[in-house]
Amino acid sequence: HLCANAVATEAARRRAELSLVMPPVTYGYVHHVMDFPGSINIHYEHFIQYTLDICKSLAYHGFKKMILINGHGSNHNLVDMVARRVIVETDASCVFCSWWQLLQVNPGFDKQWRESVYPGGCSHACELETSMLLHLAPQHVRQDRIKSELAKTNKLGSKFIWGDLFGKGAMGLIEWTSQYSDTGVIGEAEKATAEKGRIVFEEASANLAQFIGEYHAQQIEPRQRH
Repeated sequence: HLCANAVATEAARRRAELSLVMPPVTYGYVHHVMDFPGSINIHYEHFIQYTLDICKSLAYHGFKKMILINGHGSNHNLVDMVARRVIVETDASCVFCSWWQLLQVNPGFDKQWRESVYPGGCSHACELETSMLLHLAPQHVRQDRIKSELAKTNKLGSKFIWGDLFGKGAMGLIEWTSQYSDTGVIGEAEKATAEKGRIVFEEASANLAQFIGEYHAQQIEPRQRH
């Protein structure tokens, strides 16, 4: 949530005349990670309903457009559902993304920072996420414990089952995290640097700021009851 909140806050700072940022929802759906001590799981239905209640409250008070910025892969589909329900259950419009998707707006941007193998080098506490933390909050990164690890599913060599933050195979397989990672790391964390974190933070924030302007100007089309 630190990464997502930082991107949202910086984008809003750049378009302060159009933007307000809510405090982040700091817990999410991590049931599959519970083999790793310290994980705090929120049931997926509770997460959807809690986040939806926040959005509905904003809609009640007159906000017509909302952007949900997600920071956790397993929340992505849940945030998708929240955005859809905001539209069908209120008079507001709502869009969503996971913050790293903002790095795919401009083709070829990955060449400016990515050195890890694709697919698999960027998935969880990886080159990307570790770089972001080294830039945003280096005091919280235990650099002596940074260790790369690729998911065992990626090592299978299947053309159907593989994953990366920036792509995935045709077949979805989300096992218990301990089945495909010994440490919880999924990617080449040892290739992370604070400079890479700065580069991707600036790109994600700038692209979100640009979208804020586009979304603000976008007309909400009327429904057609056939």
